[in-house]
Amino acid sequence: MAVTVSFEPLPAINGKHHTPSDEKEGVVSYDINLPYAPQSEAEQKQARLRTEYPDYLPNFDKVWYDPLPEFEYYDPALRADTSKSNLLQPGVSIRRITPKMGTILTGVKLEELSDAAKDELALLMVERKIVVLRDQKEYLKAGPKLQQDFMAYYGKPNYQPVTGCVKGFSGFHIIHRDNNEAEIEKFFQHKMTSTLWHQDVSYERQPPGYIMLGILNCPDVGGDTVFADTAEAYNRLSPTFQHMINGLKAAHSSEKMISFARANGGLIRKDPVTSVHPIVRVHPVTGEKAIFLNAEFVQGIVGLKDQESDLILKFLVDHICMGHDFQARIQWEKDSVVMFDGRATLHTATVDYNSRVKARHIFRLASMTEIPIPVS
Repeated sequence: MAVTVSFEPLPAINGKHHTPSDEKEGVVSYDINLPYAPQSEAEQKQARLRTEYPDYLPNFDKVWYDPLPEFEYYDPALRADTSKSNLLQPGVSIRRITPKMGTILTGVKLEELSDAAKDELALLMVERKIVVLRDQKEYLKAGPKLQQDFMAYYGKPNYQPVTGCVKGFSGFHIIHRDNNEAEIEKFFQHKMTSTLWHQDVSYERQPPGYIMLGILNCPDVGGDTVFADTAEAYNRLSPTFQHMINGLKAAHSSEKMISFARANGGLIRKDPVTSVHPIVRVHPVTGEKAIFLNAEFVQGIVGLKDQESDLILKFLVDHICMGHDFQARIQWEKDSVVMFDGRATLHTATVDYNSRVKARHIFRLASMTEIPIPVS
Protein backbone atom coordinates (compact mmCIF):
# COMPACT_ATOMS: atom_id res chain seq x y z
CA MET A 1 0.00 0.00 0.00
CA ALA A 2 1.37 3.43 -0.93
CA VAL A 3 0.67 6.59 1.05
CA THR A 4 1.93 10.12 0.49
CA VAL A 5 4.10 11.33 3.33
CA SER A 6 6.22 14.32 4.21
CA PHE A 7 9.90 13.72 4.99
CA GLU A 8 11.97 15.45 7.63
CA PRO A 9 15.55 16.43 6.71
CA LEU A 10 17.93 13.53 7.13
CA PRO A 11 19.95 13.55 10.35
CA ALA A 12 23.51 14.78 10.25
CA ILE A 13 26.15 12.17 9.49
CA ASN A 14 29.58 13.00 10.88
CA GLY A 15 28.30 16.51 11.53
CA LYS A 16 27.13 17.09 7.95
CA HIS A 17 23.66 17.06 6.43
CA HIS A 18 23.87 15.10 3.17
CA THR A 19 22.32 16.41 -0.03
CA PRO A 20 21.77 14.87 -3.48
CA SER A 21 24.93 16.55 -4.74
CA ASP A 22 26.96 14.41 -2.34
CA GLU A 23 26.42 11.52 -4.78
CA LYS A 24 28.88 13.26 -7.10
CA GLU A 25 31.05 14.99 -4.53
CA GLY A 26 31.69 12.74 -1.57
CA VAL A 27 30.20 9.26 -1.79
CA VAL A 28 31.27 6.37 -4.00
CA SER A 29 28.17 4.88 -5.63
CA TYR A 30 26.77 1.67 -4.19
CA ASP A 31 25.69 0.68 -7.72
CA ILE A 32 27.11 2.87 -10.47
CA ASN A 33 24.20 1.95 -12.77
CA LEU A 34 21.62 3.81 -10.67
CA PRO A 35 20.89 7.36 -9.51
CA TYR A 36 19.88 7.45 -5.84
CA ALA A 37 18.88 11.10 -5.66
CA PRO A 38 17.27 13.65 -8.00
CA GLN A 39 19.41 15.48 -10.52
CA SER A 40 19.83 19.25 -10.41
CA GLU A 41 17.35 21.32 -12.43
CA ALA A 42 19.99 21.92 -15.11
CA GLU A 43 20.75 18.19 -15.34
CA GLN A 44 17.06 17.34 -15.55
CA LYS A 45 16.58 19.85 -18.36
CA GLN A 46 19.50 18.35 -20.29
CA ALA A 47 18.19 14.82 -19.71
CA ARG A 48 14.77 15.73 -21.10
CA LEU A 49 16.42 17.02 -24.26
CA ARG A 50 18.42 13.80 -24.69
CA THR A 51 15.63 11.26 -24.34
CA GLU A 52 12.70 10.20 -26.48
CA TYR A 53 10.84 9.24 -23.29
CA PRO A 54 10.92 12.20 -20.87
CA ASP A 55 7.96 10.83 -18.90
CA TYR A 56 10.17 7.88 -17.93
CA LEU A 57 12.92 9.95 -16.34
CA PRO A 58 13.35 9.05 -12.65
CA ASN A 59 10.77 10.67 -10.42
CA PHE A 60 11.34 10.65 -6.67
CA ASP A 61 7.75 10.70 -5.45
CA LYS A 62 7.48 10.99 -1.68
CA VAL A 63 5.44 7.89 -0.98
CA TRP A 64 5.73 5.14 1.61
CA TYR A 65 5.17 1.42 1.05
CA ASP A 66 4.07 -1.00 3.73
CA PRO A 67 5.39 -4.58 3.57
CA LEU A 68 3.52 -6.77 1.08
CA PRO A 69 1.49 -9.47 2.89
CA GLU A 70 2.06 -13.06 1.80
CA PHE A 71 -0.17 -14.13 -1.08
CA GLU A 72 -1.00 -17.32 -2.93
CA TYR A 73 0.58 -17.61 -6.35
CA TYR A 74 -0.14 -19.80 -9.37
CA ASP A 75 2.47 -19.67 -12.13
CA PRO A 76 0.98 -18.86 -15.57
CA ALA A 77 3.58 -21.08 -17.24
CA LEU A 78 1.81 -24.09 -15.71
CA ARG A 79 -1.26 -23.54 -17.92
CA ALA A 80 0.67 -22.76 -21.12
CA ASP A 81 0.30 -24.74 -24.33
CA THR A 82 3.73 -26.30 -24.82
CA SER A 83 3.48 -25.80 -28.60
CA LYS A 84 3.40 -22.01 -27.97
CA SER A 85 1.25 -21.57 -31.07
CA ASN A 86 -0.40 -18.42 -29.70
CA LEU A 87 2.95 -16.71 -29.11
CA LEU A 88 5.03 -18.07 -32.00
CA GLN A 89 2.65 -17.24 -34.82
CA PRO A 90 3.60 -17.11 -38.52
CA GLY A 91 5.94 -14.19 -39.13
CA VAL A 92 7.71 -14.48 -35.76
CA SER A 93 11.43 -15.21 -36.12
CA ILE A 94 13.31 -17.12 -33.43
CA ARG A 95 17.05 -17.07 -32.78
CA ARG A 96 18.96 -18.67 -29.93
CA ILE A 97 21.60 -16.68 -28.06
CA THR A 98 23.37 -19.80 -26.76
CA PRO A 99 22.44 -23.46 -27.22
CA LYS A 100 20.85 -23.71 -23.76
CA MET A 101 20.08 -20.15 -22.72
CA GLY A 102 18.42 -17.09 -24.21
CA THR A 103 16.04 -16.63 -27.16
CA ILE A 104 15.55 -13.60 -29.42
CA LEU A 105 12.05 -13.10 -30.86
CA THR A 106 11.27 -10.65 -33.66
CA GLY A 107 7.73 -10.05 -34.84
CA VAL A 108 5.91 -10.41 -31.50
CA LYS A 109 3.62 -7.49 -30.56
CA LEU A 110 3.59 -7.44 -26.77
CA GLU A 111 0.76 -4.92 -26.61
CA GLU A 112 -1.52 -7.33 -28.53
CA LEU A 113 -0.78 -10.63 -26.75
CA SER A 114 -3.72 -12.73 -25.58
CA ASP A 115 -3.68 -14.30 -22.13
CA ALA A 116 -2.83 -17.66 -23.75
CA ALA A 117 0.18 -16.05 -25.47
CA LYS A 118 1.28 -14.46 -22.20
CA ASP A 119 1.19 -17.89 -20.57
CA GLU A 120 3.35 -19.27 -23.37
CA LEU A 121 5.77 -16.36 -23.01
CA ALA A 122 6.11 -17.28 -19.32
CA LEU A 123 6.87 -20.87 -20.29
CA LEU A 124 9.48 -19.74 -22.82
CA MET A 125 11.15 -17.61 -20.12
CA VAL A 126 11.18 -20.60 -17.78
CA GLU A 127 12.67 -22.88 -20.45
CA ARG A 128 15.20 -20.46 -21.94
CA LYS A 129 15.74 -18.19 -18.88
CA ILE A 130 15.86 -15.01 -21.03
CA VAL A 131 13.65 -13.80 -23.90
CA VAL A 132 14.74 -10.77 -25.93
CA LEU A 133 11.95 -9.11 -27.90
CA ARG A 134 13.11 -6.80 -30.67
CA ASP A 135 11.14 -4.03 -32.44
CA GLN A 136 8.88 -3.16 -29.50
CA LYS A 137 8.43 0.53 -30.25
CA GLU A 138 4.63 0.31 -30.18
CA TYR A 139 4.72 -1.39 -26.79
CA LEU A 140 7.20 1.12 -25.38
CA LYS A 141 5.12 4.01 -26.72
CA ALA A 142 1.90 2.55 -25.29
CA GLY A 143 2.61 4.13 -21.91
CA PRO A 144 3.27 3.07 -18.33
CA LYS A 145 -0.27 1.95 -17.47
CA LEU A 146 -0.37 -0.70 -20.20
CA GLN A 147 3.13 -1.87 -19.30
CA GLN A 148 2.45 -2.06 -15.57
CA ASP A 149 -0.83 -3.90 -16.22
CA PHE A 150 0.97 -6.28 -18.59
CA MET A 151 3.46 -7.32 -15.91
CA ALA A 152 0.76 -7.53 -13.23
CA TYR A 153 -0.48 -10.57 -15.19
CA TYR A 154 2.67 -12.40 -14.04
CA GLY A 155 2.58 -11.50 -10.35
CA LYS A 156 2.28 -8.78 -7.72
CA PRO A 157 4.19 -5.56 -8.53
CA ASN A 158 7.38 -4.77 -6.67
CA TYR A 159 7.87 -1.24 -5.35
CA GLN A 160 11.52 -0.23 -5.19
CA PRO A 161 12.49 1.21 -1.78
CA VAL A 162 15.01 3.67 -3.28
CA THR A 163 15.77 5.16 -6.73
CA GLY A 164 13.38 6.78 -9.19
CA CYS A 165 10.08 5.58 -10.62
CA VAL A 166 7.67 6.85 -13.28
CA LYS A 167 5.49 9.58 -11.84
CA GLY A 168 2.21 8.04 -10.75
CA PHE A 169 3.41 4.48 -11.48
CA SER A 170 5.54 3.30 -8.60
CA GLY A 171 5.99 -0.22 -9.92
CA PHE A 172 8.58 1.16 -12.33
CA HIS A 173 12.25 1.14 -11.36
CA ILE A 174 14.16 3.58 -13.58
CA ILE A 175 17.77 2.99 -14.58
CA HIS A 176 19.07 6.25 -16.04
CA ARG A 177 22.69 7.22 -16.52
CA ASP A 178 23.31 10.40 -18.48
CA ASN A 179 26.55 12.38 -18.54
CA ASN A 180 27.78 10.96 -15.23
CA GLU A 181 31.36 10.33 -16.36
CA ALA A 182 32.83 12.15 -13.34
CA GLU A 183 30.95 9.79 -11.03
CA ILE A 184 32.12 6.79 -13.05
CA GLU A 185 35.75 7.95 -12.92
CA LYS A 186 35.51 8.35 -9.16
CA PHE A 187 33.90 4.93 -8.84
CA PHE A 188 36.81 3.27 -10.63
CA GLN A 189 39.31 5.01 -8.37
CA HIS A 190 37.94 2.74 -5.64
CA LYS A 191 36.57 -0.27 -7.55
CA MET A 192 38.13 -2.60 -10.11
CA THR A 193 34.87 -3.49 -11.87
CA SER A 194 31.32 -2.22 -12.26
CA THR A 195 29.83 -5.72 -12.28
CA LEU A 196 27.44 -6.46 -9.43
CA TRP A 197 25.94 -9.92 -9.83
CA HIS A 198 22.47 -10.06 -8.29
CA GLN A 199 18.89 -11.21 -8.38
CA ASP A 200 16.47 -8.30 -8.28
CA VAL A 201 15.16 -7.58 -4.76
CA SER A 202 15.93 -11.09 -3.50
CA TYR A 203 15.34 -9.82 0.04
CA GLU A 204 11.55 -9.83 -0.43
CA ARG A 205 9.59 -12.66 1.14
CA GLN A 206 8.24 -13.50 -2.33
CA PRO A 207 10.96 -12.27 -4.72
CA PRO A 208 10.24 -11.49 -8.37
CA GLY A 209 9.98 -14.46 -10.71
CA TYR A 210 9.20 -12.66 -13.98
CA ILE A 211 11.06 -9.44 -14.75
CA MET A 212 10.95 -7.02 -17.68
CA LEU A 213 13.61 -4.56 -18.82
CA GLY A 214 12.55 -2.02 -21.45
CA ILE A 215 15.26 -0.08 -23.27
CA LEU A 216 14.32 3.55 -23.86
CA ASN A 217 17.73 4.82 -24.89
CA CYS A 218 21.09 3.10 -25.13
CA PRO A 219 24.65 3.53 -26.39
CA ASP A 220 25.30 2.27 -29.90
CA VAL A 221 27.78 -0.17 -28.34
CA GLY A 222 28.23 -1.16 -24.70
CA GLY A 223 26.16 -1.24 -21.55
CA ASP A 224 25.29 -4.91 -22.10
CA THR A 225 23.57 -7.05 -19.46
CA VAL A 226 25.11 -10.44 -18.68
CA PHE A 227 23.02 -13.32 -17.34
CA ALA A 228 24.09 -16.57 -15.67
CA ASP A 229 21.99 -19.73 -15.49
CA THR A 230 21.98 -20.64 -11.80
CA ALA A 231 20.24 -23.98 -12.43
CA GLU A 232 23.08 -25.06 -14.69
CA ALA A 233 25.55 -23.68 -12.13
CA TYR A 234 23.97 -26.00 -9.55
CA ASN A 235 24.18 -28.94 -11.96
CA ARG A 236 27.93 -28.42 -12.36
CA LEU A 237 28.55 -29.01 -8.64
CA SER A 238 29.48 -32.48 -7.39
CA PRO A 239 26.67 -34.53 -5.80
CA THR A 240 28.52 -34.30 -2.48
CA PHE A 241 28.64 -30.49 -2.60
CA GLN A 242 25.02 -30.31 -3.77
CA HIS A 243 23.98 -32.42 -0.81
CA MET A 244 25.93 -30.18 1.57
CA ILE A 245 24.21 -26.95 0.45
CA ASN A 246 20.72 -28.33 -0.22
CA GLY A 247 19.57 -27.67 3.32
CA LEU A 248 21.33 -24.34 3.89
CA LYS A 249 19.52 -21.00 4.14
CA ALA A 250 20.80 -17.45 3.71
CA ALA A 251 19.60 -14.09 4.99
CA HIS A 252 18.86 -11.57 2.20
CA SER A 253 18.41 -7.92 3.21
CA SER A 254 17.87 -4.47 1.69
CA GLU A 255 19.52 -2.86 4.72
CA LYS A 256 22.82 -2.03 2.96
CA MET A 257 21.10 -0.46 -0.05
CA ILE A 258 18.78 1.64 2.10
CA SER A 259 21.65 2.74 4.36
CA PHE A 260 23.56 3.95 1.29
CA ALA A 261 20.57 5.90 -0.02
CA ARG A 262 19.98 7.45 3.40
CA ALA A 263 23.65 8.47 3.79
CA ASN A 264 23.56 9.92 0.28
CA GLY A 265 20.53 12.13 0.85
CA GLY A 266 18.28 9.86 -1.18
CA LEU A 267 14.59 9.14 -0.81
CA ILE A 268 13.57 6.11 1.28
CA ARG A 269 10.16 4.57 0.55
CA LYS A 270 10.28 1.36 2.63
CA ASP A 271 11.81 0.06 5.81
CA PRO A 272 14.60 -2.48 5.29
CA VAL A 273 13.32 -5.97 4.52
CA THR A 274 15.18 -9.13 5.55
CA SER A 275 14.08 -12.62 4.52
CA VAL A 276 15.63 -16.04 4.94
CA HIS A 277 15.65 -18.13 1.75
CA PRO A 278 17.03 -21.53 0.80
CA ILE A 279 20.40 -21.36 -0.93
CA VAL A 280 19.05 -23.95 -3.36
CA ARG A 281 15.48 -23.36 -4.56
CA VAL A 282 13.22 -25.63 -6.58
CA HIS A 283 11.49 -24.17 -9.63
CA PRO A 284 7.68 -24.56 -9.43
CA VAL A 285 7.34 -25.21 -13.17
CA THR A 286 10.36 -27.28 -14.17
CA GLY A 287 11.38 -28.81 -10.83
CA GLU A 288 14.95 -27.64 -11.52
CA LYS A 289 17.17 -26.87 -8.57
CA ALA A 290 18.96 -23.51 -8.78
CA ILE A 291 21.44 -21.65 -6.60
CA PHE A 292 19.68 -18.67 -5.06
CA LEU A 293 22.16 -16.17 -3.69
CA ASN A 294 24.02 -13.10 -4.91
CA ALA A 295 26.76 -10.60 -4.22
CA GLU A 296 24.44 -7.69 -3.37
CA PHE A 297 21.82 -8.60 -0.79
CA VAL A 298 23.03 -11.72 1.03
CA GLN A 299 24.21 -11.10 4.60
CA GLY A 300 25.28 -14.61 5.49
CA ILE A 301 24.35 -18.27 5.81
CA VAL A 302 22.13 -19.12 8.75
CA GLY A 303 23.77 -21.33 11.37
CA LEU A 304 27.35 -20.96 10.12
CA LYS A 305 30.15 -18.92 11.61
CA ASP A 306 31.28 -15.90 9.65
CA GLN A 307 34.36 -17.52 8.13
CA GLU A 308 32.41 -20.63 7.12
CA SER A 309 29.62 -18.56 5.58
CA ASP A 310 32.02 -16.26 3.74
CA LEU A 311 33.93 -19.21 2.30
CA ILE A 312 30.83 -20.92 0.86
CA LEU A 313 29.26 -17.70 -0.41
CA LYS A 314 32.45 -16.60 -2.15
CA PHE A 315 32.92 -20.04 -3.72
CA LEU A 316 29.37 -20.16 -5.08
CA VAL A 317 29.28 -16.56 -6.37
CA ASP A 318 32.72 -16.97 -7.98
CA HIS A 319 31.55 -20.24 -9.55
CA ILE A 320 28.54 -18.47 -11.11
CA CYS A 321 30.46 -15.36 -12.18
CA MET A 322 33.27 -17.33 -13.83
CA GLY A 323 31.03 -19.87 -15.53
CA HIS A 324 31.06 -18.30 -18.98
CA ASP A 325 29.80 -21.54 -20.50
CA PHE A 326 26.46 -21.09 -18.71
CA GLN A 327 26.14 -17.35 -19.31
CA ALA A 328 24.62 -15.17 -22.03
CA ARG A 329 25.52 -11.56 -22.86
CA ILE A 330 22.60 -9.44 -24.05
CA GLN A 331 23.48 -6.61 -26.40
CA TRP A 332 20.95 -3.82 -26.12
CA GLU A 333 19.28 -2.40 -29.21
CA LYS A 334 16.85 0.49 -29.42
CA ASP A 335 13.18 -0.50 -28.95
CA SER A 336 14.05 -3.81 -27.31
CA VAL A 337 12.47 -5.48 -24.31
CA VAL A 338 14.14 -8.23 -22.28
CA MET A 339 12.13 -10.57 -20.05
CA PHE A 340 13.71 -13.17 -17.80
CA ASP A 341 13.14 -15.67 -15.01
CA GLY A 342 14.63 -14.25 -11.82
CA ARG A 343 14.36 -17.58 -10.00
CA ALA A 344 17.03 -19.29 -12.11
CA THR A 345 19.32 -16.45 -13.20
CA LEU A 346 21.82 -13.99 -11.84
CA HIS A 347 22.66 -10.86 -13.84
CA THR A 348 24.87 -7.79 -13.96
CA ALA A 349 25.08 -4.65 -16.02
CA THR A 350 28.38 -3.53 -17.55
CA VAL A 351 29.62 0.06 -17.48
CA ASP A 352 31.89 0.28 -20.52
CA TYR A 353 30.25 3.14 -22.43
CA ASN A 354 30.57 6.93 -22.51
CA SER A 355 27.41 8.46 -21.05
CA ARG A 356 28.35 11.86 -22.49
CA VAL A 357 27.67 10.47 -25.97
CA LYS A 358 24.39 8.69 -25.21
CA ALA A 359 22.40 8.01 -22.08
CA ARG A 360 21.55 4.50 -20.90
CA HIS A 361 17.85 4.64 -20.00
CA ILE A 362 15.93 1.50 -19.02
CA PHE A 363 12.82 0.72 -17.03
CA ARG A 364 12.32 -2.39 -14.92
CA LEU A 365 9.05 -3.99 -13.91
CA ALA A 366 9.28 -6.94 -11.53
CA SER A 367 6.45 -9.39 -10.79
CA MET A 368 6.64 -11.06 -7.40
CA THR A 369 5.81 -14.75 -7.39
CA GLU A 370 6.10 -17.67 -4.95
CA ILE A 371 7.99 -17.99 -1.69
CA PRO A 372 11.23 -19.79 -2.70
CA ILE A 373 10.71 -23.54 -2.48
CA PRO A 374 13.44 -25.46 -0.60
CA VAL A 375 14.81 -28.84 -1.54
CA SER A 376 12.72 -31.44 0.31
